[in-house]
Amino acid sequence: MLEKIEGIGEIRARSIKKFDNFRRVEKENAFIEKYKINTLFLTDKDYPQRLLNCYDSPTLLYFKGNADLNCPRIIALVGTRAPSDYGKLLVERMVKDLSGMKVLVVSGLAFGIDAMAHKAALKNGLLTLGVLGHGLDIIYPTEHAAIAKEMISYGGLLTEFMSQTKPDKHNFPTRNRIVAGISDATIVVETGMKGGSMITADLANGYNKDVFAFPGKIIDNKSCGCNELIRTNKAMLITNAAELIESMGWSGKQADEKKSVRQRELFVQLTENEKKIVDLLIEKRTAHVDEIKLGIKMSNSAAAAAILSLEMQGLICAKPGSVYCLNV
Repeated sequence: MLEKIEGIGEIRARSIKKFDNFRRVEKENAFIEKYKINTLFLTDKDYPQRLLNCYDSPTLLYFKGNADLNCPRIIALVGTRAPSDYGKLLVERMVKDLSGMKVLVVSGLAFGIDAMAHKAALKNGLLTLGVLGHGLDIIYPTEHAAIAKEMISYGGLLTEFMSQTKPDKHNFPTRNRIVAGISDATIVVETGMKGGSMITADLANGYNKDVFAFPGKIIDNKSCGCNELIRTNKAMLITNAAELIESMGWSGKQADEKKSVRQRELFVQLTENEKKIVDLLIEKRTAHVDEIKLGIKMSNSAAAAAILSLEMQGLICAKPGSVYCLNV
């Protein structure tokens, strides 16, 4: 039975059984073979594993490129389509300062911050991934055809849409969930109060992902969305790459080893409930409070007491959206 296959479930299985447009499938298969497109089913080992932690992960993805979609460090850089010189400077500095970290830079290949992020990555020797809101048979906007071609050799293009799918407006919020879900952190550079970047930030929060935002002038419409994300604790304030590296724990192997030793020393005196929470956070790195309560299988009051005790000891810290991480 299809529904018994790991990752498919009853709803997807029902949709598969109802499908009867096999002529369209033959046409798509011909397109895939002709242009050597990689298809990634959610049970494939090369499928982006971070997306499996999202409740609405795509069943099938189409990928053209050479990036490792499961590489250790992935960030999304998003923002307005009409950035200021300030926004451009932030993107260029951030990407340049991350060039030694082997980070995969993800964005949506749109005008503005998206394109700047892709170009900055290519300029600084980082692989970059464009997530599309249409099929791989077209590039939208057409002005980005040249950079998209370069990205295929130094990163790639990813979509859940079949060929001949047009870049309709409603596809882009759908696309944004992949941008948020495939990344370890979403960084909002400049944005107004509404738009795709705010949607991506909300989606990332919903997936319990780290969200960062650059602050701006309170009278600047291009920064009001970032300021609002920070004000409402939906994003952590960030001013440079060093702060991102520190927050994400990407300081390097030696630092990780020292951290592990320190953890073992500090965790000796913990109660059984506290140890369960610490072990969960060591495994998952970050976890929502509901995920912690479910994972350690204890009452709400006992979990709350253990979390509070760990916070008081300075061993864990709270992030925006009731998410916790180790603080040692």
